Amino acid sequence: MQDRLLIKQGAEARVYHLPSFLTAPEGCIAKERFPKLYRHPDLDRQLTAKRVVQEARCLYKCKKSGIDTPTLYFVDVPASTIYMERISGITVKQRLLNSQATSYADIDTDLLAQKIGTSLGKMHAQDVVHGDLTTSNLMLRDGSDALVVIDFGLSYVSVFPEDKAVDLYVLERAFSSTHPNTAELFEKILENYAKIYKQSKAVLRKLDEVRLRGRKRSMIG
Repeated sequence: MQDRLLIKQGAEARVYHLPSFLTAPEGCIAKERFPKLYRHPDLDRQLTAKRVVQEARCLYKCKKSGIDTPTLYFVDVPASTIYMERISGITVKQRLLNSQATSYADIDTDLLAQKIGTSLGKMHAQDVVHGDLTTSNLMLRDGSDALVVIDFGLSYVSVFPEDKAVDLYVLERAFSSTHPNTAELFEKILENYAKIYKQSKAVLRKLDEVRLRGRKRSMIG
């Protein structure tokens, strides 16, 4: 990967921008999972390959079902690297932070809630659990303002309502901890989620249970 620019390094992977990649005008994103030195090399290769394939499959499954996600270009399993579309836009986190001083007056929060709720409903209908739903992993494309779900590094497939409820709870906590006065916005997200996902009732019941457990942990410390 020549001329690659490091954008982000997390606990699991490094994310690079490749300014030129085939015919992609914006270049592409290369997400490279690095070895865990505390693991046996053979075991590490197996586990890393499994995670790379799982992430790519979840991305493809969501894209195929009509959710806006980065387009997959190439999966290099031996190099533990996924090449995907570079999204030009702004994160939902930054959009909300930019408008926080005006209590989000310049944002159509109903439309934003519809976009987020619809995308999450479609995702869970495919039994894909994101695993790291935050406002940093939701983007709005330049020009169209379409909502894009990104970073499926912790994603997996599950039919269990509780797993999907935890997904929603993680996003709710991200809203409450980073974006004041967005409780109503999140409730609208859930309303739109329920319209799209036919099995949402079981998930939302579990969400109430997860919330209760979260409050108890907070009280106990």
